[in-house]
Amino acid sequence: MRKAYLPVLAVAGLAFAAFGSAAKAATATGSFQVNLTIQGECKVQSASNMNFGTYGVIDSNIDTTNAIGVQCTNSTPYTVALSAGAGTGATVATRKMTSAANDTVSYTVYRDSGRSQVWGVTQNVDTQAGTGNGAVQTYTAYGRVSAQTTPAQGAYSDLIAVTITY
Repeated sequence: MRKAYLPVLAVAGLAFAAFGSAAKAATATGSFQVNLTIQGECKVQSASNMNFGTYGVIDSNIDTTNAIGVQCTNSTPYTVALSAGAGTGATVATRKMTSAANDTVSYTVYRDSGRSQVWGVTQNVDTQAGTGNGAVQTYTAYGRVSAQTTPAQGAYSDLIAVTITY
């Protein structure tokens, strides 16, 4: 009877030897470095349209606002400039919306709600300064169409470029 168990024990011994050697496997380790360089950068994330609405005679001030979203790398100083617009003869103090017939409506964009600080393009004079915090920072532009001789009826528009210097 002992002989019948010998082949079974031999097979069990081989299986144990095979699994036992796997449990004694060696390991090796290494490492690698992970890098990222953050550089100063700014983006205009949004700029809503400035809509003065619909009026007849321009015999008093018409005020409105819009929002400009700026996103800059944390601790990056920057300034936001607004161009004079595309109207012929426009300046930052007197921008011009133009109709299809080339009539114009004058308006001004300010940095403050009191509408006393014109928003323009001259660094450290009429631009909006800030320091990035990594998130979108929103600035309000305050528009005003002052009382003026009312031109012909029609749709008037202009296009202002937003420039961030950092």
